[in-house]
Amino acid sequence: MKKQQQYERVFNHFDSNGDKKISPSELQQCVEAIGGELSLADAESAVEFLDVDGDGSLGFDDFVRLVEDGGEEEKMNDLKEAFKMYEMEGHGFITPKSLKRMLSRLGQSKTIDECKMMIGHFDLNGDGVLNFDEFRIMML
Repeated sequence: MKKQQQYERVFNHFDSNGDKKISPSELQQCVEAIGGELSLADAESAVEFLDVDGDGSLGFDDFVRLVEDGGEEEKMNDLKEAFKMYEMEGHGFITPKSLKRMLSRLGQSKTIDECKMMIGHFDLNGDGVLNFDEFRIMML
């Protein structure tokens, strides 16, 4: 799958109402769907910072810029370290089992099925696990 298609798939997932824009509330819902926390105020700030045309939401071009420009070296190194924490089995990807184990260590009890669902939201190539690129997109 080409990068553009991957970006479109993730963008469309975030864009729950299909209006071709990601609103602050859609950004907040997506972060919460993967077990994170993002206040509406923080989501609004993130969208405001990234919104080039000033319409209060992220268009596809804004989203692509976020994904491609979000690769500052320090941030990338932090993501690689975080990925290693979740990717405990040394295979180069996060499995539902390794995700469950890490979430357990963080005090969040999830079933294997819940972990499969969480992974499924960002599993761009459909292989049932998260590679680093998919993890990076998930962590945006």
